[in-house]
Amino acid sequence: MKNKAVLELADIKKIAAAAEAEALQNRWAVSIAIVDDGGHLLWLQRLDGAAPISSHIAPAKARTAALGCRDSKVYEDMINGGRVSFLSVPELQGMLEGGVPAIKDGQCLGAVGVSGVKSAQDVQVARAGLAAIGL
Repeated sequence: MKNKAVLELADIKKIAAAAEAEALQNRWAVSIAIVDDGGHLLWLQRLDGAAPISSHIAPAKARTAALGCRDSKVYEDMINGGRVSFLSVPELQGMLEGGVPAIKDGQCLGAVGVSGVKSAQDVQVARAGLAAIGL
């Protein structure tokens, strides 16, 4: 049997606080979602001014990144590159840039998904959150 690290509540709070700080520093109204390795929602916050739809998109991006153990942008690029049949993959709905997996020792612990600004800015917020716990 192998042991595996998991995201604990303290980690989730650190990720969320750092992601929120990054968004606020840049005056970006976003929604921030954090999921575990199975894509289960652990945290969702919608900052003031963020579009209501962003609270649906952020968890979808996070779930896609967690289940695939890769940035959600990989799927967006695949689809934009012509592999549109990938749109029919079950369980993946957030195939847009903005979902970043939390990888430790080669294993996916979960992911952060952000929605509300330009895709690269969403990623910037997500990565700032993960950096708070050394990922």
